Amino acid sequence: MADPAATGRPATAAAEPAPDSAPDSAPGPVPDPAPALARAAAHDADATLAAVDLGSNSFHLLVARMDGGTLQVMDRHKEMVRLGEGLTSDKHLREDVAERALACLERMGQRLQDMPAERVRAVGTNTLRQIRPEAHFVERAERALGHPIEVIAGREEARLIYLGVSHGLAIGDEKRLVIDIGGGSTEVIVGEGFQPILRESLHLGCVSMATRFFANDKITPKQMDKAELYGALEVRPVRELFRQSGWATATGSSGTIKSIAAVVMAQGWSEDGITAQSLERLRTAMLDVGKTSALPFKGLSERRRPVFAGGVAVLRALFSSLAIEHMRVSDQALREGLIYEMVGRLEHEDVRERTVATFSRRFDVDPAHAARVKETALHLLAQLRASWQLSHPDYAPMLGWAAELHEIGLAVSHSHYQKHGAYLIGNADLSGFTRQEQAVLSALILGHRRSLPIDAFLQLPSSVRCCARRLCVILRLAVLLRRGRGRGPDGIPAPALGTDGDTLRLRFPAGWLQQHPLTRLELEEEASRLLAGGFGLDFG
Repeated sequence: MADPAATGRPATAAAEPAPDSAPDSAPGPVPDPAPALARAAAHDADATLAAVDLGSNSFHLLVARMDGGTLQVMDRHKEMVRLGEGLTSDKHLREDVAERALACLERMGQRLQDMPAERVRAVGTNTLRQIRPEAHFVERAERALGHPIEVIAGREEARLIYLGVSHGLAIGDEKRLVIDIGGGSTEVIVGEGFQPILRESLHLGCVSMATRFFANDKITPKQMDKAELYGALEVRPVRELFRQSGWATATGSSGTIKSIAAVVMAQGWSEDGITAQSLERLRTAMLDVGKTSALPFKGLSERRRPVFAGGVAVLRALFSSLAIEHMRVSDQALREGLIYEMVGRLEHEDVRERTVATFSRRFDVDPAHAARVKETALHLLAQLRASWQLSHPDYAPMLGWAAELHEIGLAVSHSHYQKHGAYLIGNADLSGFTRQEQAVLSALILGHRRSLPIDAFLQLPSSVRCCARRLCVILRLAVLLRRGRGRGPDGIPAPALGTDGDTLRLRFPAGWLQQHPLTRLELEEEASRLLAGGFGLDFG
């Protein structure tokens, strides 16, 4: 979602949810996306989509279009920015690395400057998850790229990676293990068809491991042993869960694994993909060389060489911990997953809808009441779209989801249930939602009753504070008007709503408020609460 002054979604992140490797709970299997892809292609055969992946090691741009339900790549651009090596101990970004990244984004922005915002999706992963909001790097990056940047949580990154990889594999009944080693994190997924079953994001990456264990340009047995042991310790909490999941085939994706596969096949140590034996021979050969800068292997680019040893250590730890004997390599990953996700959203097949429905059921939300609050909220939004500049396509869905989930905290306690609900949404694993979207959704739920939580909105990025506060006011009015939980046609009428700046003018049919003194009293109390938050409410 975006403020009238800035296009796109929130640019800073909420707290990272705690790692959770429990099986995903979705309301039924994910449908085969092929029909949606075919419809999208038939609807607009010339429409292009673009995905930007801001990783800890490399930045990638993919431009593609759907051709008969399949992905046709039109353009690719990749630069090794090594964003992760610029992350300081206090979670800021060294200026020289920041400038390098911004220059890359400006080049990518030139390619994207004529594309509409709804057909471009840019996401940041591990390093951007760690940079402190007050560093304001994401805002600078958005200006350089010319498009909004979403910071996604680790398990959401894993879901999108699996979505991309699964489209490049032959459909079968077997469970698949998918591993993606990035610069700062490694995503491990088990899935079936297009449905991820287990997802985890580990704090292991080729850049972070190279910086920690191989920064002195040496590769010694002691350093490699330490790196592999560290990797095994990171995998250990989820090792048995993934081992016992019943996966039959293993697939790797992205640059690190593709580089390792290229090396072991070029050296003749493997005929197809990566085997455990070929990894052992690669390790021995690296130790014989002894220096990262001198690795002589065919298939290893000069730019990849400084982080190669770190990537090999991570992959060996995973092979050993998860008992992998052979891994094939996918050409598709996060970027392709973003493209397929955009196609689904354009076709109104949004995984976020399923996530909201799942959470509503899990926490026993009253669906009829939630639907009535949502209907009222969207009716009020329609009347304020122009005067409050709320026409961005993200606003109506976000307001609707907040209405559907506003009572989720009742599963904990009625007392301060808006606080419980905000905590659940802010810290849960919500498939399809970015961390920024979760932060906004949490703020809306927190602010739907009692005092308007000014501090919660101040913690949102400046680009979305205004629109989020306005959406919250609309949600508050919808909840208030539906407080009686009436079901029949004689309930609350559809009031007329207008604005004069930040003052709302709410009008009911003549004589209706006189006949409903309780609603009138509630509106008087709401006017006082809104006034403290900088809004006026005139009703009659």
